[in-house]
Amino acid sequence: MSVTDDFVRVRPRLVRIAYAVLGSHADAEDVVSDCWPKLVAADATSPVLDVEAWAVVAVSRAALDVLRSARVRRETYVGPWLPEPLVGPADSPPDRVTLDESVRFALMVVLETLSPAERTTWVLHDVFDVPFDEIARIVGRTPNAVRQLASRARRHVTEGAPRFAVSPELHAGAVRDFTRAAGTGALADLLTTLDPNVVLVSDGGGIVSAARRPVIGADHVARFLLGIATKVGDTLRLCPCRVNGRTGLALIVGGVLAGVVSFEVAPTGRVTRIDMIRSPDKLALVDPSVWQG
Repeated sequence: MSVTDDFVRVRPRLVRIAYAVLGSHADAEDVVSDCWPKLVAADATSPVLDVEAWAVVAVSRAALDVLRSARVRRETYVGPWLPEPLVGPADSPPDRVTLDESVRFALMVVLETLSPAERTTWVLHDVFDVPFDEIARIVGRTPNAVRQLASRARRHVTEGAPRFAVSPELHAGAVRDFTRAAGTGALADLLTTLDPNVVLVSDGGGIVSAARRPVIGADHVARFLLGIATKVGDTLRLCPCRVNGRTGLALIVGGVLAGVVSFEVAPTGRVTRIDMIRSPDKLALVDPSVWQG
């Protein structure tokens, strides 16, 4: 098999790694694309016998560099910064889910609390099973230091991750209930689908209207959502889709994608967190067939 064939075969894995490190699918695609000419040049000098191992190191190093730079930009971001969602059709079979559900959207949000080195280490070791010795080469630390990074990152992820794991079926049912209740326009109906301590975070990137701070509590969140629906009027449609492997919603206003919504759900079937991505830059890669179909 040629270097080209090997790279094409491992490319989806490389994109998944870069996305998990960066939280941006567009940046992940750029990092992986930049890896290809470097691989060709390296192979011309000395044949690359294990393309996957070489490319994982190269892509991870590049993603770490981009993440360090991005952290500076995100500190001046207007309002909350949310990861770029991976959006697919609602009926996507499991083998078409782009990102392993072990790094679903809520965990991508938690990863933002880690340092670049911690995040890269956790993603590579805990999600993609890269050995500590290889990670040490990527982050420029000793294997022992990398183990400590992984332990610290794992603790932060455990503390910040959703407290309960629910089945995909329960999650999907909660989103359906929420959608039906939102469609009635009645506050009482919507409140029945929300956990009393629900949190809503919206990301408009300073480009479109969004809450600058998290909205907390069922009554506040319900009124915020109904206020948006009232302002938009009959041009609003809520279309089921997959967001990082779980059921979410695409917000369509006047036939145009205006947002993507990710949900976290408690075992009670009530929604505990709503992440609303409205920044046009983060919606640019969403395939129109997701909500036009």
